[in-house]
Amino acid sequence: MPDRWVKLELDVNTFDAARFDRYVKRCQDAGIRLITMAELGDTPQHQRALYELNKECSADIPGRGEFYTFDEYFECRIDVPSYDPRGVVIALDDDTWCGLAATSDRRATGFVFNEMTGVRSAYRSRGLSIAMKTFGMGFARLCGVDRIRTIHHPANRSAIGMNRRLGYIDAEWD
Repeated sequence: MPDRWVKLELDVNTFDAARFDRYVKRCQDAGIRLITMAELGDTPQHQRALYELNKECSADIPGRGEFYTFDEYFECRIDVPSYDPRGVVIALDDDTWCGLAATSDRRATGFVFNEMTGVRSAYRSRGLSIAMKTFGMGFARLCGVDRIRTIHHPANRSAIGMNRRLGYIDAEWD
């Protein structure tokens, strides 16, 4: 584990969605549909597909180590009070799950938390991460909070840069 994780926070009230709508439109124009797990159906089959996508995308996270088994993933990520299928955005290219942006509900402590944003390698460099995060921004409002937090390994420059581009700033919390 690194000595110093990069902690970032976004003020939802100052987020300029119009600046990033072009990423959502570009994905839609390319036939990629953005949908939440709630809209898609939070079924065991879709939870398994989410797991497989998350596992594949997590392989590129610096220092990640071995990924959970499905049972561990279900216990730690889905079968928990902070999981809300309305906070999980999936990017679909026809029936292919090509990206995810999962945000958990931590409203009891005043924020929601970006758990994971990932895109399959064949779909990278198209702005899909920004599109999914922009599309999913309404989840924070749905939860009635004005802050979104996330944390990254310091070597994960791509994710840190993408979040800073969206307006996330360095933050400290325990």
